[in-house]
Amino acid sequence: MSASSPRGLVLHGPNLNLTGRREPAIYGTTTLAEIDAALQERATGLGWTLEIRQSNHEGVLVDFLHEHFGACDGVVINPGALTHYALSLRDALAAMAVPIVEVHLSNIHAREAWRSHSVIAEIARGQILGLGWYGYLLALEALNRLVRAERDA
Repeated sequence: MSASSPRGLVLHGPNLNLTGRREPAIYGTTTLAEIDAALQERATGLGWTLEIRQSNHEGVLVDFLHEHFGACDGVVINPGALTHYALSLRDALAAMAVPIVEVHLSNIHAREAWRSHSVIAEIARGQILGLGWYGYLLALEALNRLVRAERDA
């Protein structure tokens, strides 16, 4: 962790590259590029540096975390369908030993029963669900507060 400007990671799981086009009634019309731009803008305002990665492959996300092991202060993740079964992603996140905020565009608890279980939830500091693209900004705000509170402790 850096002593000055916090460094964060944002991970987007499978199918999130289609955000804005895929099932807009559920996931909205804002594209992933627009979400990433809003995150970068907000991060700059908070004094953060962000690295963002989307992949449809669990191993790519695990490798991304390993590349930043010991070099980031927190993680925002929307694991997409990996939410429900991706134990290697869960373990890679846990190994980071930094605050994690899980975010979902839709409310996973108000949809099909199988969507309500998250293997990430037990290692995340919190979840932000059902607020569309804006949930990502709230997740970054929460991560900022968590990291700065730990630094000040």
